[in-house]
Amino acid sequence: MANDIIPAPADESLKTWGWVSYILHLVVAVAAVVPGAYVSIGLLLIALVMDLVKRDDAAGTWQASHFSWRIRSVLWAGVLYVVTIPLYLLLYVPGWIAWALISIWFLYRIIKGMVRMNASQPMEPTNVV
Repeated sequence: MANDIIPAPADESLKTWGWVSYILHLVVAVAAVVPGAYVSIGLLLIALVMDLVKRDDAAGTWQASHFSWRIRSVLWAGVLYVVTIPLYLLLYVPGWIAWALISIWFLYRIIKGMVRMNASQPMEPTNVV
């Protein structure tokens, strides 16, 4: 019967949401690093909203750290881009270098998160002494 469909466990559902979010972040991060590649900031905003909405569902799981990791990555990158706008507008080359470094840092964080998500590991160790 059609009503006999067994829903996927919450853990797998959260992992799927996480992968979709990481892929959206990755598309934006790669486009930020590759010269001439432009992707809508809308993809990043969609991923951010997804993470904000689903974060509470992940509370108490290993995946909660991934939601926080992605949210912090976007917020910090946004703050760094905004802070360096005057540098970019006044002195093009130093501003371009600053934005390139921010973009590489953001790409690193997304790839690191994807690697740990693939291994089903949280972002921060929970038993740090």
